[in-house]
Amino acid sequence: MVYSYCVNMYPATDPQTLRQQAYANDEKLRVRYAIHEQYTVPKVDFPSWALQRLNWRGDEQVLDVGCGPGIYEPALRHLVPGVTYYGLDFSEGMLEKHPRKQSVIMADVQHLPYPSGTFDVVMANHMLYHVPDIAWAIKECRRVLKPDGILMAATNSVETMPQFRELYKRAILVLTAPGKQVHLPIPVSNLFTLENGTRQLSRHFYAIVRHDLPGAFVFDQIDPVMAYLESTRSMREPQLPPGVTWDSVMLIVREQIKNQLNYVGELVIHKLSGVLVATDRGGFISDFVQHQNHTP
Repeated sequence: MVYSYCVNMYPATDPQTLRQQAYANDEKLRVRYAIHEQYTVPKVDFPSWALQRLNWRGDEQVLDVGCGPGIYEPALRHLVPGVTYYGLDFSEGMLEKHPRKQSVIMADVQHLPYPSGTFDVVMANHMLYHVPDIAWAIKECRRVLKPDGILMAATNSVETMPQFRELYKRAILVLTAPGKQVHLPIPVSNLFTLENGTRQLSRHFYAIVRHDLPGAFVFDQIDPVMAYLESTRSMREPQLPPGVTWDSVMLIVREQIKNQLNYVGELVIHKLSGVLVATDRGGFISDFVQHQNHTP
């Protein structure tokens, strides 16, 4: 059997698909966040950890693009009470439970409705891989930043959760006729990772620093694993090979996990996520830039 990896271009970056399926509301997102919080080892409050990668003055104007239900807003308010917060998301349903409804709007990161040079910090966390034109979205984020402003983009490594990839791969191969070429789906998050995101940001910003946070899921029961995988269905199902159904894949994946838990007692899924911080002359690079400007 011959198999290769491909992306069936690219339902999970189509705005209409996202609005109708993946992010019509925050239900699936909250499922994943709850499982991350309960089953991740070591325990880390990721939004707080990510925000602490920046050196805050305390009076910044902050734009949270793709803010969804406001996962980062409580942590930001706790860490830096004096900031002025604005949020936007292209899905009205995702904004329904945001804690600062008066500060959020429905809009597209590719066409930000703000004047140039407005914000000290733009946050684009776990969302750029869903944007049809990532380069243009980055340009828009840079446009609305002040000259010494900072873009903070949380995302995953291309190497994150390899055990899930293997479960999918084995299930798809089992369901494919012998000798037939198999196109295995690539996660949509691979469009903007810690690795290639660094390169993409470097086309628009003078300096980028990468902060990694390794961890793992440790599951001792099957239901939360299946709930996590099911929450990704709307993004993964359109990429399945012809003739392979989601329910069939999940049936085989479930059996694999069941066997793992019976024989080993736990399923460990290694994770690697982090934050990319980009700027032209602010934050971590400001002293260097000032020195360079004053060097004869």
